[in-house]
Amino acid sequence: MDCKKALVEAEGDFEKAVDILRKKGQKVAAKRSERDASEGVVLAGKTEDGTHGAIIVVNCETDFVAKNDDFTNFAENILNIALDKKPVDLAALLALPYNDDMTVEQKITEQTGVVGEKIELSSYDTVNADSVISYIHPGNKLASIVGLNKSGDFSEIGKDVAMQVAAMAPVALDKESVPQDVIEKEIEVGKDLAIQEGKPAELAEKIAMGRLNKFFQENTLLNQSFIKDNKKSIKQYLGEAEDGLSVTSFKRFSLS
Repeated sequence: MDCKKALVEAEGDFEKAVDILRKKGQKVAAKRSERDASEGVVLAGKTEDGTHGAIIVVNCETDFVAKNDDFTNFAENILNIALDKKPVDLAALLALPYNDDMTVEQKITEQTGVVGEKIELSSYDTVNADSVISYIHPGNKLASIVGLNKSGDFSEIGKDVAMQVAAMAPVALDKESVPQDVIEKEIEVGKDLAIQEGKPAELAEKIAMGRLNKFFQENTLLNQSFIKDNKKSIKQYLGEAEDGLSVTSFKRFSLS
């Protein structure tokens, strides 16, 4: 209906109608800038050579819009631009041409006018590796990308690991990759819990370190129990599939 009104206002001139919609989009975007855009889609993909992956989050205000095919196609177009051009960050992606007439950021503003909801490209990240595998959970609310250290046909193995990342939300690749502030927080929490449980203060540190090791096992990807076979870790699963095979990096976004 907005498109029809714009064409009427432009007296049938398509180019003028597009400009009218874009101007309206800018007005709507300004009006709705404070609104909460907590719905949307999370999409991930990889390049044809399988060495580069990208993951994005495109937000809107309602689930009704998020489930619309036009909105999903719009997000897929942005993902394809990201995969093709490999921008270094979110700002660079927004500045890339969406088509001959406007940038990605300008197209988002235009779509805000068409849809009547705040639309936002809120997240973008990448993985580069010898083999990259992407996974989108049904419903487009959760996605992940995983990089492996070897080239070859690791699509099924990579999908298993990408699904592990999606399901278990690891905080880091291994214990060496866990940020120091996270470690310090876990030790502090472990000490407090030990004392609350009535353990002697002099043992609290030792108990906290034991809990920290459990934290590493449960929250670092390579040490997590494989969701399809909890008798082995992800590291063991990869090693059994291919000698020396491992994960180099991963990314995960979720709207839930």
